[in-house]
Amino acid sequence: MSEPFDAVDVIHAKRDKHPIPEDELRWMVDAYTRGYVSDAQMASFAMAVLLNGMSRDEIRVMTDAMIASGERMSFAGLGKPTVDKHSTGGVGDKITLPLAPLVASFGVAVPQLSGRGLGHTGGTLDKLESIPGWRAALTGDEMSAQLRDVGAVVCAAGSGLAPADKKLYALRDVTGTVEAIPLIASSIMSKKIAEGTGALVLDVKFGSGAFMKDLDRARELARTMVELGGDSGVATTALLTDMNAPLGLAIGNANEVRESVEVLAGGGPADIVELTVALAREMLSLVGQPDADVEAALADGRAMDTWRAMIRAQDGDPDAALPAPRETHTVTAPRAGVVARMEALPFGVAAWRLGAGRARADDAVVHASGVDLHVKPGDAVAAGQPVFTLLAEDASRFDRALAALEGAWEIGQVAPERGGLVAERITA
Repeated sequence: MSEPFDAVDVIHAKRDKHPIPEDELRWMVDAYTRGYVSDAQMASFAMAVLLNGMSRDEIRVMTDAMIASGERMSFAGLGKPTVDKHSTGGVGDKITLPLAPLVASFGVAVPQLSGRGLGHTGGTLDKLESIPGWRAALTGDEMSAQLRDVGAVVCAAGSGLAPADKKLYALRDVTGTVEAIPLIASSIMSKKIAEGTGALVLDVKFGSGAFMKDLDRARELARTMVELGGDSGVATTALLTDMNAPLGLAIGNANEVRESVEVLAGGGPADIVELTVALAREMLSLVGQPDADVEAALADGRAMDTWRAMIRAQDGDPDAALPAPRETHTVTAPRAGVVARMEALPFGVAAWRLGAGRARADDAVVHASGVDLHVKPGDAVAAGQPVFTLLAEDASRFDRALAALEGAWEIGQVAPERGGLVAERITA
């Protein structure tokens, strides 16, 4: 059977800044998923999108075509509202761990289909796999049962969701087209909409440790995704949040789980609590609970109870000891003063070089590796006081991690200005 359109015509249209008719764009995504359109042709199209952009309508069609390339989940039979959160990723960003059980403790279903880390951003599944016995792979029936009985599930996405995205994502990575906002937005939203959630809150990061360094580009991405959610009938809002310094004090896997449990126990670092509470309020507001007292659920143990049930439901032991590093190396303050700067990205790279992340998709992560911070920007320090500790299985990794941190932190005499983590809220 002959094909109704030609990929070269679609590429020419985008190259020459002409609108692409809906049926041609849908065909392009489908034909690429089937293997009829080649990687070379799709790479050329992706570059044209990077250079010339896409209209709102084209992004909507592209996203819808990617959803249509696979299956679409539905939680309509649960009898309770569903709400999900997606973060564009950062350093020390373990917010999903305390957030999912916190929101679920209000009788809401939180289906968090998560991924693994690549490069300096850690994957939620890698963090949770630090817990002895915990498993990421669930069947659809297991997922539905856990959402009904516990309320929260964090698990691996099945291969049947938006297969077009999986193929295009890998291609963008090796063709210099990762930064194209229409392609980022359609990639994220095709998976989230296919996942079947009724409402969605986006945590769009900006700053040195974020994918989007620039606030204006982060805002454009957030607006694009909020519009896509609305166009698909998913109530969507976004928070623009600061990722210039690492979140919390732990960067890694096991140590981030430990810190998340501290938050669920009513403690933990102030910035992690601030962002967890802000996102929880946003999520609960979207499903009709704008006045939910989320701080109370952290303080009285309800969120912790849901966490323990969530871990047990996936065969994890919430009371088991987490992996501990074999080797540690502590760096101290060279003089007294104030922590003037701690750049997020180099600390993420250091944790990755210590073994907490992976360079290739099939690498294993070392759950005990990472970085523990002892101070944050704005804190006063004495000469010789610990600033951070490197954690590894093998002391030979310390030199490369320290090299990544060269010039990435500073002890000065003036405290940096501290604003809130949430810079803006974006709604449809």
